[in-house]
Amino acid sequence: MDPAIVRLEGVVKDYGEGQVVTRALAGIDLEIRPGEFTAVAGPSGSGKSTLLNIVSGLDRPTEGRVFVAGEEITAASGSRLSELRLRHIGFVFQAYNLIPVLTAFENAEYILMLQGVRPGERRERVLELLAQVGLAGMEDRFPRELSGGQQQWVAIARAIASSPALVLADEPTANVDQGTASSLMDLMARLNEERGTTFLFSSHDRGVLERSRRLLTLTDGRITGDTAPDADAAQ
Repeated sequence: MDPAIVRLEGVVKDYGEGQVVTRALAGIDLEIRPGEFTAVAGPSGSGKSTLLNIVSGLDRPTEGRVFVAGEEITAASGSRLSELRLRHIGFVFQAYNLIPVLTAFENAEYILMLQGVRPGERRERVLELLAQVGLAGMEDRFPRELSGGQQQWVAIARAIASSPALVLADEPTANVDQGTASSLMDLMARLNEERGTTFLFSSHDRGVLERSRRLLTLTDGRITGDTAPDADAAQ
């Protein structure tokens, strides 16, 4: 059994063709072990979102190999990738990606419904989660009736409802105020510590990055730094 929950070997990702090719990732070797709390930093265009999309199987590498939860997904079929994401991966997107015609409750329970979890258990789990993120009493509101911060709380609840082994978060605090960002990070850190959930997230926010236990720096599609902010702060 592969001890890493994520493993990338020589991953290259090019966009475009012919003479107009942009290299988003330029030979990434990376291992994320279960229980890590890892942030990815770098300027716009450095490859952060592409890296997360490759790990999730939402995009495929031009070269190299990708393993998630012990399984190689480099050339996996669309249906197999969907099953892997459903069973093992939670997502938190910068733009929330909530389904506008579903309520907060329905958005948060969506993955559980796809997994075939019984209605009673779904309801209990989702109501508890929404209460934990401060949305008790707002279960029946639609995304348009929620603030940006509240929508991101719903997205967090949806991502963790099924207790996935890996949560990928692309700039999760980019569109929320500083107080909400701090609370989001508190929740993610608590889930990491109490449940052992592995987090891999990107951010521009220095305060968010400093909360990570492992910090990867991307520059022009290459990993140029791999440090432990917690250890540095303790010294």
